[in-house]
Amino acid sequence: MISEQRSWQRPRGPVLRAWVEGPDAPRGSVLLAHGGGQTRYAWGGTARALADAGWLAVALDLRGHGDSDWCPAGNYANEAFADDLIAVAQTLPQPCVAVGASLGGMATMVAEGAQAPGTFSRVIFVDVTPRLEAEGVAGIVGFMRANMEEGFARLEEAAEAIEAYLPARKGRRNLEGLRKNLRLGEDGRWRWHWDPAFMREGRHRDRENAAERLETALAAIRCPVLLVRGRMSELVSEAGVAAFRSAAPHAAYVDVAGAGHMVAGDRNDAFTEAILAFLHSAP
Repeated sequence: MISEQRSWQRPRGPVLRAWVEGPDAPRGSVLLAHGGGQTRYAWGGTARALADAGWLAVALDLRGHGDSDWCPAGNYANEAFADDLIAVAQTLPQPCVAVGASLGGMATMVAEGAQAPGTFSRVIFVDVTPRLEAEGVAGIVGFMRANMEEGFARLEEAAEAIEAYLPARKGRRNLEGLRKNLRLGEDGRWRWHWDPAFMREGRHRDRENAAERLETALAAIRCPVLLVRGRMSELVSEAGVAAFRSAAPHAAYVDVAGAGHMVAGDRNDAFTEAILAFLHSAP
């Protein structure tokens, strides 16, 4: 059984790191790409469940996040994340499946639909569509920017900030789990485990043009597709789902009750069950 950290050096870019687990002779690999501002720990027990089901689960820290290096050139465009996914996938046992949440899903759309079609045998998009709700995006951006420079004096302060943004998380505080998503600076303050340049780079400008590019990429994907939405998502509306299914009419769809945008964190068992069922379904 494999259970180890692996790394990939990107040309003129950062070193990417992932936690890899699964059997020595897997039925294939599943590349897990988290959302913006998250780390590989966002998947809960999904990686372990995939490994137990015979897959090599690769929980990647995206560039600028978690244990992966920050990008020296500050390149955090969707296309750069997509290039990273393609490079990692090419080193993994085939067939390789991509599971992308939010930012990771956008990168997967670009990778499979525009930059390197055929890289993935199946793709799973987790609460992400080309057209996201503007109010929800503004809320997440505001939350991420609020403390990214000054950080927190205590882990409890970070937990309180999360609970203020996500009231449904009240009563579920896990400081040890939260510790994995922050880093302790030399000044004794805790800051999120991602590069602040990720938010300063202007990712959220010209949203209409970005949405059109993602729609074009999504429409070009020919492998089996699954969209998993959190029913209480503040970013993916029913109209967004309808537009997604219009661009990718062959896509399967699962709506997870009791989950918001962080589907894997809110309802990990239901989320994992949905993706395993899709992986083991007929093409």
